[in-house]
Amino acid sequence: MNGVHDLGGMQGLGPVNPETDEPVFHAPWERLAFAVMISVFAGGNYNVDEFRHAIERMSPADYLSTSYYEHWLHAMETLLIEKGAIKESELAAKWAKLGKGGA
Repeated sequence: MNGVHDLGGMQGLGPVNPETDEPVFHAPWERLAFAVMISVFAGGNYNVDEFRHAIERMSPADYLSTSYYEHWLHAMETLLIEKGAIKESELAAKWAKLGKGGA
């Protein structure tokens, strides 16, 4: 497979400048995304191959403009909807509530 996510060996993307003492999580929500992913994975909702494939199905523009843990959120949302664990309308309602400062 050769998609936007497969950047190995590509040239012209500029230098890699890793952060000194880079933290595992840059924001509290990333820690939560990690915990949720482990929980739904351990619950048998999907396997590693399905998770990776869901990330690989992101649109190129979304993939390149989002962070590592945003890729994880996309994959979890995609797979849980596809497998019927949640409805797209439920997810949209929750995002709307979170956008208004709700929990």
